[in-house]
Amino acid sequence: MKTRIYKQDDLENKLVQEDIKKTLLQGGNVIFPTETVYGIGAYALSEKGIKGIYEVKGRPSDNPLIMHVTSIEDVKKYTKEHMSYVETLMENFWPGPMTLVLKKKDIVPNMITGGLDSVGMRIPGHHIAKKVIEIAGVPICAPSANISGRPSATLFEHVLEDFKDKVDIIIDGGKSEVGLESTVIDVTREFPVILRPGVITKDMIEKLSIEVKENQEIDKSDVPKAPGMKYRHYAPKGQLIIVDGKLEDVISYMNQKIIEHTEKGLKTGIICTEDTKNRFPSAFAISIGNIENEEEIASNLFLTLRHMDKHDIDYIYSISFHQGKYSEAIMNRLMKAANYNVIQLDT
Repeated sequence: MKTRIYKQDDLENKLVQEDIKKTLLQGGNVIFPTETVYGIGAYALSEKGIKGIYEVKGRPSDNPLIMHVTSIEDVKKYTKEHMSYVETLMENFWPGPMTLVLKKKDIVPNMITGGLDSVGMRIPGHHIAKKVIEIAGVPICAPSANISGRPSATLFEHVLEDFKDKVDIIIDGGKSEVGLESTVIDVTREFPVILRPGVITKDMIEKLSIEVKENQEIDKSDVPKAPGMKYRHYAPKGQLIIVDGKLEDVISYMNQKIIEHTEKGLKTGIICTEDTKNRFPSAFAISIGNIENEEEIASNLFLTLRHMDKHDIDYIYSISFHQGKYSEAIMNRLMKAANYNVIQLDT
């Protein structure tokens, strides 16, 4: 397969539009940027297209997919039994990085829901994502464009590394602005339950006078209701360890590990912030951003993990992030990438 690559401006070309629409309707796969991360798209009602996503990503079949549409009217075509608070969430956070898990209608195939009677729906805010869905004229499933279990892609270059000549079309949209996947909220219950944290936070929802609950860990034998709940995600090739504690203790511990690993001929990477980067004598100490700029840190997380892979880092040590409204979402992704491997120094 030879992947066709289009730029943003190409989407105004009638021939390109016809190619995108035909590809999706015939069961092909199109990768495009969203405001969160790049997504690998397929026509949501096409068995061939959905199978293509699972096969090219190496994704477990019980890991559900999210349907992307362009209007609330479209959401209602495929879902039913909306709770009273759902309309408020839709009106306040769509288009944007929020996915709602709703009761599905029979038209939604079970193969995208992991066999559940619910489906995740999202109206993306990114202009290219919206344009692709409008061109196709059908709902699009679009999980993150990465090999299953690996860091999500927020740059066109990273998508190309994983999927060149493995999918039909890739659309270059530069860097994804948010950098973390959408907040996933189960709205099939009396109160909304956050299944996956993101930049739409619990506090933001509660400001709408809606009581919201946090998800509890699910049993490994359960079918996950949303992507990223059950399987290891976002993992770099090297072993990632999060170090938590007082800053000076964390820096001292990491520097000691650099020495130990270097003596054994191993490469050590450090994920730090701009204010601490010069405290580490490692060529692979990477600043994820300014400690005061949580949007920048969120946007750079997956990019940083992929940078570590590019340099074949054996051990990666990351500081922890407990400040700011996005800290829960950042730590959620970081903990999963580390397989919950945390060194606690202040106990």
